[in-house]
Amino acid sequence: MRPNRFYNVIRVGPVEVGTYNNGRGKTKHTAACTAPGCGFSTEHRDRSAAELAARTHRCNA
Repeated sequence: MRPNRFYNVIRVGPVEVGTYNNGRGKTKHTAACTAPGCGFSTEHRDRSAAELAARTHRCNA
């Protein structure tokens, strides 16, 4: 299986939002916190939902 290739990546504070194709013809959007020890990540069907998750994330790390 090949690794995900993210494109259209933006950064909202410590969270990065990226878009990728899941290999089954679907486009997915991921929001993931880059702070050490945080572990926050979500996957969404809509880009706007991923960006909302990034804007509302409060990092505890």
